[in-house]
Amino acid sequence: MSYRVEKDTLGEVKVPNEKWWGAQTQRSLDNFKIGSEKMPKEIVEAFTILKEATAAANLRLDNLEEVKSLKIQSVCQELREEGTYEHFPLVVWQTGSGTQSNMNMNEVVAFRGNEQLEKEGSNARIHPNDDVNRSQSSNDTFPTAMHIAALKEVEDRLLPATQRLRKTFEQKAASFENVIKIGRTHLQDATPLTLGQEMSGWVHMLKRSEEMIAQSKTQLMHLAIGGTAVGTGINAHPKFGDYTAEEISKITGKKFYSSENKFHALTSHDELVYAHGAIKGLAADLMKIANDVRWLASGPRSGIGEISIPANEPGSSIMPGKVNPTQSEALTMVVSQVFGNDATIGFAASQGNFELNVFKPVIIYNFLQSVRLLSDAMDSFNDKCAIGIEVNEEVIEKHVKNSLMLVTALNPYIGYEKAAEIAKTAFKDNSTLKETAVKLGYLTEQEFDEYINLEKMVRPTE
Repeated sequence: MSYRVEKDTLGEVKVPNEKWWGAQTQRSLDNFKIGSEKMPKEIVEAFTILKEATAAANLRLDNLEEVKSLKIQSVCQELREEGTYEHFPLVVWQTGSGTQSNMNMNEVVAFRGNEQLEKEGSNARIHPNDDVNRSQSSNDTFPTAMHIAALKEVEDRLLPATQRLRKTFEQKAASFENVIKIGRTHLQDATPLTLGQEMSGWVHMLKRSEEMIAQSKTQLMHLAIGGTAVGTGINAHPKFGDYTAEEISKITGKKFYSSENKFHALTSHDELVYAHGAIKGLAADLMKIANDVRWLASGPRSGIGEISIPANEPGSSIMPGKVNPTQSEALTMVVSQVFGNDATIGFAASQGNFELNVFKPVIIYNFLQSVRLLSDAMDSFNDKCAIGIEVNEEVIEKHVKNSLMLVTALNPYIGYEKAAEIAKTAFKDNSTLKETAVKLGYLTEQEFDEYINLEKMVRPTE
């Protein structure tokens, strides 16, 4: 491998010739050989948006030569369009301010820009700190990139996946609206409801999660840019933050604002904690839904077996014909990871010391992983399981007829004590509720048939 020599304030560093980064990126590569977790591509993309916007803002403020500003902007666009990520190799486990990832972007943009300027015959040269990073500090650029990436992923990936799954369950709930089944509380038989009603609960869970996530994402619109090193905005024009937020909004098509208090924006990440809390709420609902599906589909002969799910792959390497609820298992494992991510995010966000939080990379890594995993898992669960759910009406009817909790409908006519006696006696004697009620002399057959009306039990207000 051939190398070139790059310089920074600490001296000379050898960098592979084919790479676009500079000395500070190489130092980070050499100094932090920790794990395999790379800085997420979403952060790299967010940085290209940010650097394009800052170059445009500096040009508006007459704070950067036009040739440099336009070249920085075009290189950032090229990086996004071409998906050139091989020049951004840094791991998550680096400086807690994300300084090295900020400099990685500065160095790549400068290198690529200078390469093009030289070919174009221009005498202008772009400096990673003085030009690409002008009016900025890693302390305000990295949290800004965090919010850009988080908002984009929530809006463009997570919410659409949630909506797709919700719509599937809306269709299923409508299809199964008249399928009367036994309800269950505490894993024990309860009064009946329809399968459609049961699924409508899942639908509303997803709808409410969408609403809570949509509300929480508005907090991510506020950006740290303009605060520079400690929040005072040193070396930046007073309008720089506002102009940059406007430019970011133009590039992304999403509304962003410069935070009204940069001291908060640099040292606190409560907005990300809040937004991830809403995401954790979605994860909790998905755990419940996935568990319900695998319980209801358990069997096929020795479980509940009220619904069937698609047989996507053999379920056992030793038991022929076995089919397992693998999509539920994958989704619930993802939920477990999201719960762990939330704990990490909450703790890391609590570690703001004085003017800066230095746990930024791990916060955004876990946030973006939660969004990516939940989005992918919901789409997988939707396409490979939810769409294919079918009802086993024979099993459902059997469970309803055998349930002792239908006796609840007799309470208004004979009272709780007598109804309980009927249920307990029927269970003890292995007889039906009707047989027992008549035998005990509490009801006639005609009265029992009139009072035990399944349609009225699942829709008592109609």
